[in-house]
Amino acid sequence: MDTTGILDEALQRLHGSGPERLGRLSNHAPMAVEALAAHGRAGSVHRWLDRYAAKLEEFPAGVEPVTDGNWRSALGDARRAADWIDHFGREIAGRPWREVLAEWWPRLLPGMYGGSTHPVIRVGHSVRTLLAGEETGPRLVELAHGLGYWAARHHVVAGIAPLPGAGRAAAALDAVPPLAERDGGFTARLGRVTGLPVWSPAPAGPDEARVRLRELVRAATHRYATHGHGEATMLVHAATAPNAVLRTLPALPPALWVPSLEAAWTAAAAVTAMYAPDTPVAYTAPGAFTPEEVFERALAHGDEHVIKLTDTALDIGDERALAAALRSIELSEPPA
Repeated sequence: MDTTGILDEALQRLHGSGPERLGRLSNHAPMAVEALAAHGRAGSVHRWLDRYAAKLEEFPAGVEPVTDGNWRSALGDARRAADWIDHFGREIAGRPWREVLAEWWPRLLPGMYGGSTHPVIRVGHSVRTLLAGEETGPRLVELAHGLGYWAARHHVVAGIAPLPGAGRAAAALDAVPPLAERDGGFTARLGRVTGLPVWSPAPAGPDEARVRLRELVRAATHRYATHGHGEATMLVHAATAPNAVLRTLPALPPALWVPSLEAAWTAAAAVTAMYAPDTPVAYTAPGAFTPEEVFERALAHGDEHVIKLTDTALDIGDERALAAALRSIELSEPPA
């Protein structure tokens, strides 16, 4: 992790900006700069952020403070993003961040689909910094921003019928039926998801849940190499959302690991149903590359989703995961 203070500088620079722009597009900068710092590219953080700055909007105005008495009615109200971020800022300032996370994780987990899963991904990046480095002020504030964004965009998926599945994550993802109508934005498509395969058997306990969550992240990342052409940007989230959950597990009580796996599976399967192509393509990476070389290529490309998928691919580290990262570079338009 970055020990130069550059990540903290970047986070401070970003905390004057809102979690979204244009009322619907997520601010990816906190996630991308954390990934750069995590992979030894702290020296590139401010240059990357300078290029991204045009996409940032000012921090939104508050509406009404979130309290212990009214939080349920404020959950999922996107107008209350500033209120929620302020609420978590006070909570984390007043007690240990792990305690706050453990209290709110089960409340927020059913709504991880809001904001196209970006809020939980932002939380996963934030928790990684807190687990790996010093619990600095900017890193704690970043967790408040991530949790607040999640609470404001909280969106529950209900009424999904169980369909025949498979015992392995890759086969279960293969069994996901694509939507008949694959147009419109994330929320519109999500509303059309009525059934998803069951990934069975259910885990026996927390340790097995963690193992299976790793399997899911690996399978979803591998799958991008052959299916990413369905939608180069959105299919990234089939891997990065469950990986955010996986990164957060060590900070959570083990009792929350099984429901975390269940939510991560539903998210990965739903994104697959919404954006996967009808047929895969054979893909072989153009040559052999080290993980460091692949990440350097992602940084040179510059797109935030490419950087984040490559970050997840490096967590896995095998040849097909690196091929998926290279495929994302091929499929994605470089930033203007």
